[in-house]
Amino acid sequence: MENQISKLSNIILNSSVEAAISSYDWIGKGDNMAADAAAVKAMRSELNKANIKGTIVIGEGERDKAPMLYIGEEVGIGGQEIDIALDPLEGTSICANAREGSLAVLAFAKKNCFLNAPDVYMEKIAIGVNCAEPIIDLDNSPEQNLKNLALFKKCNVSDLTALILKRSRHEELIAKVRESGAKIKLIDDGDVAGVISCTNPNSKIDIYMGIGGAPEGVLAAAALKTVGGQMIGRLIFNNDKSQIDRAHKMGITDLSKKYNINDMAKGDVLFACSGVTDGDMLKGITKSENIITANSLIMDSSKKSVNNITSKFIL
Repeated sequence: MENQISKLSNIILNSSVEAAISSYDWIGKGDNMAADAAAVKAMRSELNKANIKGTIVIGEGERDKAPMLYIGEEVGIGGQEIDIALDPLEGTSICANAREGSLAVLAFAKKNCFLNAPDVYMEKIAIGVNCAEPIIDLDNSPEQNLKNLALFKKCNVSDLTALILKRSRHEELIAKVRESGAKIKLIDDGDVAGVISCTNPNSKIDIYMGIGGAPEGVLAAAALKTVGGQMIGRLIFNNDKSQIDRAHKMGITDLSKKYNINDMAKGDVLFACSGVTDGDMLKGITKSENIITANSLIMDSSKKSVNNITSKFIL
């Protein structure tokens, strides 16, 4: 029998596709905010037409900082109660500068099944291989994590490629990974796509490492849960009282806790993403005469299924 979350596949697909299509006209225009606003408006409109009673738990930010799709906002016309994690345009600068890999992303779960993460940084590590025993740990050195992964994959550390965000905060991490002998692929943006790429053999990425946004971490965990793999995240507060107070209000008491996939995304999860610009995982939006084409993935954890869907619309 199909579970209740699985029945929402058309809603989640339409929401990601509409956001991606709305971002198309802003590709390469250099305007991050306009591209994001277009995606947000389209996704919000689609969700508000749906037969759901949804609550945004991972969104564009706090209500006073985000006019649309803020944390706590309710969407839908009524129906099944669900929690929603979303990033209407993951990789705003990627889209604005016409680079590879920007996506429209969202995930559905039952109430109280997503980590209600504040909009802070998260230290993350992820791999796309299934193993009953833990291979990676945030408390290990980068060298030890790479050695463990190489041992599991029966290869040399020098055969591995780590994906890391190109940020000054990662200079020490990058140096340690290179000292270990592993290769590094640096990306300018795109946490969620970065984690998912660990599961894609065509990407040739073995491990994701580094610090990025906590909301993106939850979305990545939702996707990774479906396809298998390991991920650990830890929130970073840097003794910022306002961030710590906000975390406490969200029910987070252990500020140094390490979260695994099932801590970040419990139960059945439905995840969808649609390509805005071309990437390793998906093709971007294309327009040809009066036809617009979108390429999407829908991942259903209850079925352990990943479906690649191409949608065509007449303009």
